[in-house]
Amino acid sequence: MINVLSTLQKDRFMPRFYIAAATDNMSLQKARVLEDSLVDTQNGGKVIPAKFMQIYRSREVGQSYITSIGTTLIAIAHALWLMIKIRPQVILCNGPGTCVPLCVIAFLFKVIGIRWSSIFYVESIARVKRLSLSGLLLYKLHIADQFYVQWPQLQRKYPRALYVGCLM
Repeated sequence: MINVLSTLQKDRFMPRFYIAAATDNMSLQKARVLEDSLVDTQNGGKVIPAKFMQIYRSREVGQSYITSIGTTLIAIAHALWLMIKIRPQVILCNGPGTCVPLCVIAFLFKVIGIRWSSIFYVESIARVKRLSLSGLLLYKLHIADQFYVQWPQLQRKYPRALYVGCLM
């Protein structure tokens, strides 16, 4: 995801919010390094700092599906609060279950007529033969506006996905 973010036109995507699981400190550290490397002179020379937030994870790796129901409900409530607070126009996400509650809330807002966000999902390059659980949910439920995969065989298996090649 850092590679994708480093190619974006930063002046078109401001302010930027980075959201990671409460148990994931490495991702936010990488995002801070990326932001620190940017020289942002937009807005009349005024720098608009990125914001870094954490959200409850829907499901930890190895967590049973039964117990993940409760943690997912907590994550959805937290995601609702975040979505109302920051009102993102674009949600760019990949793989981890952290993105599912945010995307579900954004999708529900679209359904009821409050369209704040467009959802772009990038499946992990590690997913060669099948989608991750997050990707499968967003794909099957038609939640993502654009769904990208990095392997041609995934695009053949999931025809609504767009094959973009290796993004690393």
